Amino acid sequence: MIGAEGASSSKKARISENPVSKNRPYFALVVDDDPMIRRIHSMILKSVGFKVEVAENGKEAVDLFRTGAKFHIVFIDMEMPVMDGIEATKAMRAMKVESKIVGVTSRNSETEREVFMQAGLDLCYTKPLTMAKIVPLLEELQKN
Repeated sequence: MIGAEGASSSKKARISENPVSKNRPYFALVVDDDPMIRRIHSMILKSVGFKVEVAENGKEAVDLFRTGAKFHIVFIDMEMPVMDGIEATKAMRAMKVESKIVGVTSRNSETEREVFMQAGLDLCYTKPLTMAKIVPLLEELQKN
């Protein structure tokens, strides 16, 4: 599994024995202009049972919701062409999108991250996503 290196054997066992899709399918949207990041994040999410869709920029993500697409969780980059993650998050929240929205950025500036959070994020992580960052989110989804 990607990102599971260094995890305790009990953590690895818990992940592999309790896939997200065990009880029902969960859907994730990965929004990033970098094709390698989209691929890495998609592979991690799929490895625990998520159904994953990708978008190359914020406008594509907003358009998906406008056409009626629904996702349990959205992982969105902050800096993208066409429409960045801040604008897209504001637009999704204005559309009353209830999905958990997680910002994913390479930026370390607290000020920039705070602006991103104020757009309507639930959480903000530094790239790349790892199992250690995803597993708690998965467990939270399973409880709801």
